[in-house]
Amino acid sequence: MTRKLLLDAGLDLFGSKGYATTTVDDIASAAGTTRVTFYAYFPSKVDLMKALVSERLNAALDRLPSAEHGSTERELVAVVEDGSRERIRAWLASTSEERWDVIRPYTTAAFEAAAVDPEIRTLLDEWLNEAIGDIKEGLDRADRFPAGTRHFRSVIAITELDHVARHWKPGTWGVGRDEMLDVLTESWVGSIGRH
Repeated sequence: MTRKLLLDAGLDLFGSKGYATTTVDDIASAAGTTRVTFYAYFPSKVDLMKALVSERLNAALDRLPSAEHGSTERELVAVVEDGSRERIRAWLASTSEERWDVIRPYTTAAFEAAAVDPEIRTLLDEWLNEAIGDIKEGLDRADRFPAGTRHFRSVIAITELDHVARHWKPGTWGVGRDEMLDVLTESWVGSIGRH
């Protein structure tokens, strides 16, 4: 229970104060405990941030441990392997509706932390590479596009998805949800889908 309270407090403070300005004492106080108790659960603020990404963010995205590349989301691999416009749009619609609001505090905090902490930057790069690996695996299974371009296509798709998921809200960039999904689907079909 204390560990959960520390994680909750850390996430809340990273969102309201920012990662760089939030201290261990801030987190411990917000969790109703002490610095000593914080250190009993996490050796540092970095370790708390790592737990937020590896435990909570992966759980929110249905990412499971994978021997090939850290973690995987099997449904994403299957959607990319299928590559149809309909399946891609359905996955993007479901993900945007069910996950973006849940994951946004974690990804926003992780990106801010990565800007000031090399360990978090490495963790975030590894985490994004796991998602990139899912798309590449789907492309490899489908044997779609020249093999030498599959990784790059995967990088483009995940970079685009990550940015939109972190920043888009209704009306952002002058588009509603349906228009955003139409354009994002069109882009994904063009870069990784079946033509």
